[in-house]
Amino acid sequence: MSNIEEFPRGVRPQSDYESLLMAAPAVLDAIPGAVYLCDQEGWLVRYNAEAVALWNRTPVLGENGDRFCGSHRLFLPDGKPLAFEDCPMATVLKTGEATRNAEVIIERPDGSRFVVLVNIRALRDQHGRIAGAINCFQDISSYRLMAEELERKTADLEDFFENSAVGLHIVSGDGIIVRANNAELSLLGYSVDEYIGRHIAEFHVDAPVIGDILHKLSCGDKLDGYPARLRAKDGSIKHVVITSNGRFKDGKLVNTRCFTVDVTSLREAETARRESDERLSATYEAATIGIAESGPDGQLLRVNDAICDMLGRSRDDLLAMTFADYTHPEDAEMDAALYARQIAGELDNYVLRKRAFKPDGTRVYLDIHSSSVRDGDGGFRYGVRVIQDVTAAQLMEDRIRESERHMRDLLDALPAAVYTTDAEGRITFFNRAAIEMAGRTPHIGDMWCVSWRLFNTDGSPLPHGQCPMAVALKEKRPVRGAEAVVERPDGTRVPFIPYPTPLHDADGTLIGAINMLVDITERKQAENRQKTLIDELNHRVKNTLATVQSLATQTARNAESVADYHSRFEARLLALSRAHNLLTRHHWGATPLDALAREVLLPAAGTSTDRISIVGAPVEIDTRVALGLTMALNELATNALKYGALSGETGSLSLTWETQRNSSGSLLLNLNWRERGGPSVLPPLRRGLGSRLMERCIERDLGGEFDLAFNSDGVLCQFSVPISVGST
Repeated sequence: MSNIEEFPRGVRPQSDYESLLMAAPAVLDAIPGAVYLCDQEGWLVRYNAEAVALWNRTPVLGENGDRFCGSHRLFLPDGKPLAFEDCPMATVLKTGEATRNAEVIIERPDGSRFVVLVNIRALRDQHGRIAGAINCFQDISSYRLMAEELERKTADLEDFFENSAVGLHIVSGDGIIVRANNAELSLLGYSVDEYIGRHIAEFHVDAPVIGDILHKLSCGDKLDGYPARLRAKDGSIKHVVITSNGRFKDGKLVNTRCFTVDVTSLREAETARRESDERLSATYEAATIGIAESGPDGQLLRVNDAICDMLGRSRDDLLAMTFADYTHPEDAEMDAALYARQIAGELDNYVLRKRAFKPDGTRVYLDIHSSSVRDGDGGFRYGVRVIQDVTAAQLMEDRIRESERHMRDLLDALPAAVYTTDAEGRITFFNRAAIEMAGRTPHIGDMWCVSWRLFNTDGSPLPHGQCPMAVALKEKRPVRGAEAVVERPDGTRVPFIPYPTPLHDADGTLIGAINMLVDITERKQAENRQKTLIDELNHRVKNTLATVQSLATQTARNAESVADYHSRFEARLLALSRAHNLLTRHHWGATPLDALAREVLLPAAGTSTDRISIVGAPVEIDTRVALGLTMALNELATNALKYGALSGETGSLSLTWETQRNSSGSLLLNLNWRERGGPSVLPPLRRGLGSRLMERCIERDLGGEFDLAFNSDGVLCQFSVPISVGST
């Protein structure tokens, strides 16, 4: 009867997967190792307590839980991350092939990692289909570490023998070389085939020595630093010390193990040291610079002849002193403090310039170079002080510094801006005038110029790298005849002439440059004023000649006689002359109106100046308005003197004015001329030359308005002209 027939109808046997899935938790926990079970999709469905302990986390079971593995993260043995979908469990579920003794690194949530040995088998149902898989894994970190340690120690031991810095060879009991390391072969210059298998005595220079070595070792003695001489392949002799002992078995010498240390260079160095000590001792005494040795307390232990000569003291005198005893009190504290730090190990050495005294009180300057001599443990033994007399150099430096200070004071006091640069164009000095011109305080190290911005005279920007100082340094020549404009940070500009001049040392090497910037603002203003005056003069001469021609023509046309012509023409020329004199005093610029009115009117009043009243706000007018008003006021004054208020003894006249803005915003000057107390006035039968001249001056020349009224009680004249200067 088959097994199938033994089961009741309708009942089938459980698969391994189903059995494990249905097993009690205690069954899985009883397995001696970490175990977990996945379904055919890879979802974890069971695990035991040991797996949880290794993972250090409790996975989520079932669909949408943990898949393929319950660990936090996985890595390959070489440390590369291993995705869960690529882990051994996923591979087994995909292929159905079991995984045996695979190594994987598991990382816990706390970041710790360990190596596990993984064994995975696919679980199939009754039809042979993969229903899931079981993974049994063990922590083999300790075994892995032990294996690695054993491998490392073996490699280290082999490396120690082959690559030791000390020669090492093994010799059999009968003196045959059976093994030698690289250092041994390199020491003597032989290859392995040339050295191994030969008797050790073949390489020793002294036969009695190797005989004694082999005898001692065969007797069980140990060698420690035994001196010997070996012959290298090139014929040279190597001085060595040998440390060796024997390995015995059943009382018989099996082999010897020898360390061979090359001391050839040490012997040569020792010989050289003895010779050096002898030379040093001779040099110590013959040196032209002072050399002294001092103890921890500063006591002089040894001095040479040079320092005795520097300080004017005998050797015995100095050896009874500390270095502080002959040091200037103001420098002794610093020297002692630095020496204390050197003794404590805070300083390896120090350099100090100090003052010292000879017995006669003469002061000398010494450069001290102090260094330490220490024992093998780093403890201070004594200080070595190399001393140089720099009195002459110090005095020269003092004179140079005083000269430099004097030169800087002189340059700083100059009214012209002066600054210096090094050979690369970096600013090294500037005076107060340079600060004033630049409108800023430059920085030492700025390039080329002290200014904020530079411009050419035509207003185009001038880069600092193309300024006259840059040209002088780059082309190594003085620059003359150039002009430029410096702009201050506040926007104001100053025209100047630079005088950059390269500086050279005694060998002709360029070391820098000096530049003086001369402010030519006033000169430029004077040039502009001169040009303006010349242009104005040309214009005024032409206008004056035209005016004189017009006056002559009009006066002649209306004169009653030659005498009348002469009188009228002369009066008008004098008025024009007075106006020109006044304008000249004001450099043909803005002229005060009250000064102009007094210049024209007061001479007409003679000694009765109180009969003329001139009242108005302070106003300055340009030359064109001044000339026009001069001619108009002169005509009014002449008429008043002949026919009007000033023709008698009781009359008076007044001139008043004010300024106002018209509808277009232009400034107008309104003048009022009024006569009182003179003869009764009758309107003229015809318009005279004076009226026409005034109209021409006010309306045509100045673009103003003119109104003349002959009232019976006195002449009234009102006129207004546009002005551009404005009131003060």
